[in-house]
Amino acid sequence: MKKKQLIGLVIFVIIIIAVLGIKLYTDKTNNNNNASGAVDLDNLTNVYVATGGGKEDFIADKDVVNIMQTRYNLNVVYDSWSNGKLIVKPLVREDGSKYNAMFCSDQRFYDYYRLAPDQEKGEAERYSVLNGGLTLNTPIVIYSWGEVVDALVNEGIVTEKEGTYYITDMDKLLQYILEGKKWSDIGLDMLYGSINIASTDPVTSSPGATYYGLLLSIMCGGNVTTEAMEENLPKLKEFYIKSGYMNNTPADLFEKYLKTGLGGAPMIVDYEKSIVEFAYENPDGFNQVKDNIRILYPTPTIWNSHCIATFDEQGNEFYKAFEDKDISQIAWDRYGFRTGITGGNYDVTSLGISGIPQAITSTVSSLKMDMYNRLIEFLGN
Repeated sequence: MKKKQLIGLVIFVIIIIAVLGIKLYTDKTNNNNNASGAVDLDNLTNVYVATGGGKEDFIADKDVVNIMQTRYNLNVVYDSWSNGKLIVKPLVREDGSKYNAMFCSDQRFYDYYRLAPDQEKGEAERYSVLNGGLTLNTPIVIYSWGEVVDALVNEGIVTEKEGTYYITDMDKLLQYILEGKKWSDIGLDMLYGSINIASTDPVTSSPGATYYGLLLSIMCGGNVTTEAMEENLPKLKEFYIKSGYMNNTPADLFEKYLKTGLGGAPMIVDYEKSIVEFAYENPDGFNQVKDNIRILYPTPTIWNSHCIATFDEQGNEFYKAFEDKDISQIAWDRYGFRTGITGGNYDVTSLGISGIPQAITSTVSSLKMDMYNRLIEFLGN
């Protein structure tokens, strides 16, 4: 064999050995990755979920996604839908395929979806609901500041119990607002104008509608019959008019509260989850304001409940996954969602946020859809 041929053969053998070595190394690496929890996406079950807003960061959390994949073999695809469209439009994906589940952002939409569609209103046919229920919960609270809360305590409106502040005389606070009492009338001379609680607009915002549903329940003494509702709607509209300009989203309102402080936003309505998520995502910013922030719990308050409705077995597997204790813990620790009837079994003190109670015990039920529609119609007119 000539020298050049021998050299060529040696080079060829070296290349073959190198290729085999690389393949063996790659196979070993892949096996190690699979053993350490890497996910083979091709072997997962796809679950398609029509999803209302308010929980985007939670469902996209990398640890939640990983638990869904590694423990439950689920690859969940969340398509964004407004709550209103969930109950009136055909619930199909862009490619015409069906959904396995719905994850709405308000219990009234979940309850309404389970009813037969109102064909006179042009509502679309609906899937049969196999399973589901309340999954993520957060109560309505009022955020304020130390000076304001001290004044409200002196007025007998707010009571402190075991480190938590409760609005124990909501009727008196509402009356102050309807009478046009000024901040200076309760000793807050540094604040200009009338006592007010800023909220999102109930006519255009689901959180605002939930809050006004709570106000209506309080005005009706907790028993919202058709007659009691019609009797109190004029007073509720007077309250609405006195509230003035309203933000359309809770995120904008909460940002205004934090940025403008006592002078710009003495009291706002939002969800309990907002302060938990803020503290998790912006610890430096939270440390700057935590000593003067006050969280007030209306007595009673009302839950904002994100509900899952399942349409087939894949949807059922998705719903069951939310019973996972680690998913529940992430929902609370990072995003402020309570996952039990009164707040789950976790320790609220671990958050490092003063004034959050372990359990929410004084609540009213969410209004039915027809009552919310009547409330919104009356305010909008």
